[in-house]
Amino acid sequence: MRRFAELFESLDTTTSTAAKIEAMSAYFLAATPENAAWAAYILIGRRLKGSVGPALLRKWLFEEVQLPAWLVEETYASVGDLAETIALLISNKDALQPADISLTQWFTARILPLGAQEESERRQHIVGWWHSLPYRECFLVNKLLTGSLRVGVSRSLVTRALASALDLPRIEIERSLMGPWEPSADFWQTLGKNNGSLGNSHPYPFYLASPLQQQPAELGDRRQWLAEWKWDGIRGQIVRRASQSALWSRGEELITERFPEIIAAAAALPDGTVLDGEVLAGSASRILPFASLQQRIGRKKLTAKILNAIPARFIAYDLLEFEAIDWRPRPLVERRAQLERLIQGAALPVMSLSPALLHGSWEELAIARDEARARGVEGLMLKEWRSSYGVGRQRGAWWKWKNDPFLFDGVLLYAAPGHGRRSNLYTDYTFGVWLAGALVPITKAYSGLTDTEIRRLDGWIRKHTKEKFGTVRSVDPVQVFELAYEGIAKSSRHKSGIALRFPRIVRWRTDKPAEEANTVRDLQQVLALHNGA
Repeated sequence: MRRFAELFESLDTTTSTAAKIEAMSAYFLAATPENAAWAAYILIGRRLKGSVGPALLRKWLFEEVQLPAWLVEETYASVGDLAETIALLISNKDALQPADISLTQWFTARILPLGAQEESERRQHIVGWWHSLPYRECFLVNKLLTGSLRVGVSRSLVTRALASALDLPRIEIERSLMGPWEPSADFWQTLGKNNGSLGNSHPYPFYLASPLQQQPAELGDRRQWLAEWKWDGIRGQIVRRASQSALWSRGEELITERFPEIIAAAAALPDGTVLDGEVLAGSASRILPFASLQQRIGRKKLTAKILNAIPARFIAYDLLEFEAIDWRPRPLVERRAQLERLIQGAALPVMSLSPALLHGSWEELAIARDEARARGVEGLMLKEWRSSYGVGRQRGAWWKWKNDPFLFDGVLLYAAPGHGRRSNLYTDYTFGVWLAGALVPITKAYSGLTDTEIRRLDGWIRKHTKEKFGTVRSVDPVQVFELAYEGIAKSSRHKSGIALRFPRIVRWRTDKPAEEANTVRDLQQVLALHNGA
C-alpha cells in the first residue's frame, strides 16, 4: 500500500506523460502479481461498490475532531476535497511508520468486508485507520473508500505502461482489460495473452475518432476516405460466439437484456462474428432523438408498451471478427465489403449497414453535413479506407466532423471545487438563464477556460460569495459566459424544463451584462426547431 501511495503521489504531482508512464511501468515491474492487478484495476477507473459514502465519512469527521463545527466546515470549504480534509485534520503525522499492508490485503481484508458490517463497526475500523495512518496513506484510503480516485492518468496511459512492463502488444492488453474481470494473480498472469482465457462474450476495445479541427480538404484525395453519418445513439458491439449473443456498450457495460430485439436479430449472424455499430431508437424509416433512447435505457422493466413506443435497431459500421478470426488488422475497405455481404445476407429488419455517403468532393460533403442536424445525426464520420481498426483514440485515420454546436449566454450562479490538483480551486460551475425576471439554473460546465482564467475566476468567486452550501458557493449573478452544447431535450427534472448535452464554456463574456444573457424561451425555441417539440 505504501508503494502504491508513492505511485499515486508521483502521478498526481507531474504533468509529464513520459514520467507517468515510467512511474507506472516501474510499479508494475516491482509489484507482486496480485498487487499489480489491483493497481491496474484502480488506475483504469474501475470502481468498487461503495461501502462507505462521503456523507458518513463527513459525519464521522465532525464527530472525531476536537474543533468547532464552523472551523471544520471552513477547512473543508477551503481544501475542497473530503479525503484531503480528513487526512489533514486526523492523520497520525508523528507516529512511527506502521507495518505496511499490501494493496491486495487492504482491499480483500479491509475495504471489501465493510459492505457487510453495521455502521458502528465500519466507523470503528475507518476512524482507527485515520488515526494510525500517516497523511499520504490516510488520504489514499479515503479516496479508495469513496471510489473517487482521480489521479490524472487516462486508460491509454495505463495500457501503455502495462505494455511496457509486460513487453506485450498494447492492443492485446486493451482487449484483456475489456469487460468484467477480477483483480488477481491469475488474471495478471494471463493479461495480454490471447490464450483462450477470455470468455465467449468478450468484446474488443473500441476504436475512437478524433475531432476534425482542420479543413477536410487537408486530408487529401476525397476518394481515399469513407464518409458516413455520425449517429446519435449508443456505441455498441454485438458479439456472436458459441451460439450466444451479447451486446456491449462503449462504457464496457453489458446491455444485452436492455435490447432484446437486437439480440434476437443477432442470432442470424454466423458464430465467430463481432460487429461495431450504433444502437438507435426508431425504425428503418424514422430515427428517434437520443432523448427517446434515454427514456428506454432508464426503465428498470421493459414492458410491451415501451418496446412498441421506442423500438431499437442496430446500425453496423465495422466488422471486427469474422469466422472466429480477428479482422481488425485488415484495411477498412476489406472489412466494409465483408460487412456489407454479411448484413445483406442476414436481411434483418432491426439491423442495417451504415450507408456510405457518395458525394464526390469535399465541398459537396460539406453541404451534406449542413443537413445532418435536420436528419437527427451529429455530423459526419471520415475514415481512411486503408486504415486498420485501432485501439482507443489514435489521430490520423478516423475523424468526427461534428455539427457546429449550439451557443447561448448564461450567468454564473454557483461554483464548486474541482478534483485532484484542482481541488483547491473553484472549477465546477452552474449557469443560469432568465425566466420570468429571475435566473434559473440551466446547466453545469467544467471545461473551456484556460488555467489563467480559472485562477482569475477563482479569486473573483471567493470575493463575491453570497452563501455557502458545504463546498458549494453561490455568487453574485453578474458574470456572463458563452456556452456551447450539442443537443437539447425536454426534462422534468430541471427547473428550466430543459436538459443540454455536452455543455462546455466557450468564452468569458466580460463585455456583456447579466441582463443580456439568454432566456429559457430562447432555448425552448431551439428545442422546438430541432426536436419538433
